[in-house]
Amino acid sequence: MAAAREWEFAGVRGAITARIWARPDPRYIAVLAHGYGEHLGRYEHVAAALVEHGAVVCGPDHLGHGRSAGERVLIESVDDIVADLHTVVRSARGDHPGLPMVLIGHSMGGLIAARYAQLHRAEPAALVLSGPVLGRWDALAALLEAEEIPDVPIDTATLSRDPEVGAAYAADPLVWHGPFKRVTVRALQAGIDLVAAGGSLGDLPTLWVHGDDDRLVPLEGTRAGIEALRGPGLVERILPGARHEVFNEIDRDEVLAEVTSFVDRVLN
Repeated sequence: MAAAREWEFAGVRGAITARIWARPDPRYIAVLAHGYGEHLGRYEHVAAALVEHGAVVCGPDHLGHGRSAGERVLIESVDDIVADLHTVVRSARGDHPGLPMVLIGHSMGGLIAARYAQLHRAEPAALVLSGPVLGRWDALAALLEAEEIPDVPIDTATLSRDPEVGAAYAADPLVWHGPFKRVTVRALQAGIDLVAAGGSLGDLPTLWVHGDDDRLVPLEGTRAGIEALRGPGLVERILPGARHEVFNEIDRDEVLAEVTSFVDRVLN
């Protein structure tokens, strides 16, 4: 697979760096929305699997994340991030008119992807939500109530059963290792509430994948949000023993195969 090409555009609140992994004859567009505190560079293997499957893959580093501009991890509105994501979608559609688009969001990116699907219902042919921040997130509620947000680094063991994943995360200079910003906490809760109030995704083909040992975004809290979105097109896949980053788990190849099989069922 060719190396990703980076490009920059003027986002809602600052310059956004996006990546695209091309192939000469794509049959669909895959758009990736990464999680809180990380960046799209951690998704090289996901992009490789999707490119091999027939996709041109693209996505941004969200505002305040990775190589994009802005105060680190400061988000004032989830809809701002959705608007930046829409710019990436429009660019990909301009380069590849007529191709179906599959939107894949992990964690906070799952919240962004779900909100995107509600606001731009005609755009995605399919939606994949990986450990999405939806419904009830008790850790967020605790931060909202805290007089002072603690500066406690993430326990990297909660990411994956593969210890190399945690080690790479801890050593990555583009990953945010500091505390949440209160403005961001409020924006995320407001975004969760917006999605809950936004109603079902109807017959949009949607795959929800979640580890049953996810201690960062626990399964049962997310389930409440999934029920608010659920329509006849929703399929859930709960992964025994998996932690938060199911695309980085010890059985990542099988999980990614689940995603590509889902895409085949939708597109064929």
